[in-house]
Amino acid sequence: MPFTPEDPPTGTEFIEQTLADPVSSEESMLRPLSFDDFAGQPKTIERLKVMVGAARDRGEPLNHILLSGPPGLGKTTLSLLLGHEMGKQVSITSGPVIDKPADLAGLLTNLQEGDILFIDEIHRIPKNVEEYLYSAMEDFRIDIMIDQGPNARSVRLSLPRFTLLGATTRMGLLTAPLRSRFTLQSRLSYYDHTTLQGIIERTCKLLDVNFQSDGAAEIARRARGTPRIANNLVNFCRDYAQQRGDGIITQRIAAAALELLEIDQRGLDEMDKQVMRIMAENYKGGPVGLGTVAVAVGEEAHTLEEVHEPFLIQEGYLQRTAQGRVLTNKGWQVIGLEPLGGKQAELI
Repeated sequence: MPFTPEDPPTGTEFIEQTLADPVSSEESMLRPLSFDDFAGQPKTIERLKVMVGAARDRGEPLNHILLSGPPGLGKTTLSLLLGHEMGKQVSITSGPVIDKPADLAGLLTNLQEGDILFIDEIHRIPKNVEEYLYSAMEDFRIDIMIDQGPNARSVRLSLPRFTLLGATTRMGLLTAPLRSRFTLQSRLSYYDHTTLQGIIERTCKLLDVNFQSDGAAEIARRARGTPRIANNLVNFCRDYAQQRGDGIITQRIAAAALELLEIDQRGLDEMDKQVMRIMAENYKGGPVGLGTVAVAVGEEAHTLEEVHEPFLIQEGYLQRTAQGRVLTNKGWQVIGLEPLGGKQAELI
């Protein structure tokens, strides 16, 4: 059902209407649906405010937007936020789901004027489907083929003016023609500890969880700069506080709960440490290929590259070189060993 920005639904109502499916009240409450409630990503938020304000003033749909960055930083939340700010519905899908052009045509023809189509992991859209997006984004029309062989014919479908909001964790895999059709391309970065602590305190208040500031700060230090991870840790710390404490997330309770999850004060989990330990003990700190490390630790190379490696590199525990991954001095210190001299030390 359409609605206006002057009379917006509540967060739970908006998400349930958008997703066309009941969602847990906790999930609804935790998603900020206004610019004022969204913490962090100041540059991206400022850009979006400009676009939303201009689109409202002109009475036009938003231009197409591409968001990139690691998972869990708020790309889906921003899509719902933009829909709420614009007073439009948001249709959510993902790249791998759109398997053939007919799937895309079905999504696009069901949109209304000004609606937002959010495609997560847009870089995984098949090439033959992606080409249909070009005319849809620029001319708001698509040409589809009916039948096959001698009876094949092309049918042109006119589309309402919609907004495509793409999200990707791997910007480099997007083709240049698709990337150039987005008016705004903005990258989300990891959150600092102060901002993350504010998000955790907001989550605790919304979930009616008793906490102390030092407890929230302890979770923030171990959340790897990611709100999704922070909220997951809050839920576990709440359970731990109820079962092993007096129901209040203090610094001591939070630390004990996260130690049980094998997440140390730096936010490193057991797999992170195992990767660094294997590199140090078996390969003298590198350089060593990612595939070799993956086999040694018994994990998929893709998982290491997407989940563990970004944080290790950002925090300065690993370096990427032309020859392979190299353990830095900081990485050696974490696993309690002395760094080797020679080539590794020069790379560090």
